[in-house]
Amino acid sequence: MLMRGKVCVVTGAASPQGIGRATALTLAAHGARVALLDVSANIESAAREVAERHADSAAMGITCNIALRADCVTAAQTVTRDLGRVDAVIHCAGIIRSGGFDQISEKDFEDVLAVNLTGAFNIAWAFAPIMAAQGTGSIVNVASVAAQRGGGLVGGAHYAASKGGVLSLTRSLARELGPSGVRANAVCPSLIETDFVTSAVSGDRIRELTAGLPLGRPGRPDEVAAACMFLASDLSSYITGATLDVNGGSHIH
Repeated sequence: MLMRGKVCVVTGAASPQGIGRATALTLAAHGARVALLDVSANIESAAREVAERHADSAAMGITCNIALRADCVTAAQTVTRDLGRVDAVIHCAGIIRSGGFDQISEKDFEDVLAVNLTGAFNIAWAFAPIMAAQGTGSIVNVASVAAQRGGGLVGGAHYAASKGGVLSLTRSLARELGPSGVRANAVCPSLIETDFVTSAVSGDRIRELTAGLPLGRPGRPDEVAAACMFLASDLSSYITGATLDVNGGSHIH
């Protein structure tokens, strides 16, 4: 029960096979009380699932558009009102858009940056002061191998750029928030069998992409969730400003 007594916020937790949902379930399994955030109205049913599967925990769902700072502030106020504190924020929410550099429309570029980068900033802006006032806390941002190697499985240059921004933002947060006792780290997944990937990429293509990986298979959402929980927990109490790769060896550097 690594997270017993802790209150954790997980964004992007509505998708049944997503990293956010897996993270919420993993945290709850280890005793955390979890606030699940998502723009989808299905987030309340997701929270009920987490609570039903882990009776020793507690879960609440909050509809939140992370691209809007006011939504994030309202979510932070709701969590502190109902759960009393915030010990960790695991930011998994994001969108992926494909296309070559010369195919990216102005709207697509703005949409991806608004959700992936501005959203990460808004979440930190809303929740970090709560943890700083407590003198302890952890922010975990889910970025992508695309930020490290200039593109991923399906995301275009705008996606890679937005996730690169998340890495830089995380390092800045680590420097600024460290004196207040708040840590900030990032996780970079690669080919993970989320519902987005399995719906967008054929089984044959996934097998082709994973054939050359040292571990020889795609990752599972719960494997990324475990890395997120490690960075959110006291096991990583002297780690901040770090990037943890969860990629099966697809990018070794």
